[in-house]
Amino acid sequence: MVDTAIFVGNIATDDVKKVANRIYDIIVSPGVIPGLINGALTVPLDLGYLARGYFNTDSRFAHQTQRIRMAEAIHNDILNYDHITNAVEKIFEKFDKYLTISQQDSVYRSVVSSIAGRLITAKIISTIGAAVLTRVSFIGAKTANNWIGRVTMVLLVGGMAERSISVSEELAIKAPEIYELLRPHDYDLTYFLFEPAVKPFVEAVHIANQLGQPYFNKVIEIVESKLNAK
Repeated sequence: MVDTAIFVGNIATDDVKKVANRIYDIIVSPGVIPGLINGALTVPLDLGYLARGYFNTDSRFAHQTQRIRMAEAIHNDILNYDHITNAVEKIFEKFDKYLTISQQDSVYRSVVSSIAGRLITAKIISTIGAAVLTRVSFIGAKTANNWIGRVTMVLLVGGMAERSISVSEELAIKAPEIYELLRPHDYDLTYFLFEPAVKPFVEAVHIANQLGQPYFNKVIEIVESKLNAK
């Protein structure tokens, strides 16, 4: 996540460019989203979070409370398509609030026609939702009837739970404005599933909140310039 402490001199410009470049890549090539999502769920990484959660006794009680919240959320079907896309949509709505009408129209028109361009965000949201469900379903299908398969799945789910909680805690610190959007709906617990596809937009919102609208505008200007050049 973008750290406001590094925004000095040329480094500020470099990081604004990095955020803008990643936003541009997602806008013009939604096809990259499944690859980003696939990278969000990996067995070694999840097992690493499981191990970290096991040895981190200081946070064990707090995480147990979070697991109870997670169990209730899962019981309420938080992993369905509508909830995933609603969570992503909230992030994009927050991002769009910092766009002036002229900037928004300019960016979207640069991709396709004026009318179709206004639907590009909806296309991105639906692509993210579908990619998350495909990946989660793929992992779920790995559950085997033999005891090795069952043990592996228990470990994986345990690791995913630790990762979900850790990423939620990190979001609360590094992008509290987004955490506050997601937390009332328990969407902070699913953020780790789609984080790679929305992270540059989250960073842009954080830039606007911490550094002000001019820095956010610079991000949009770079995106617009790249779209026009294309």
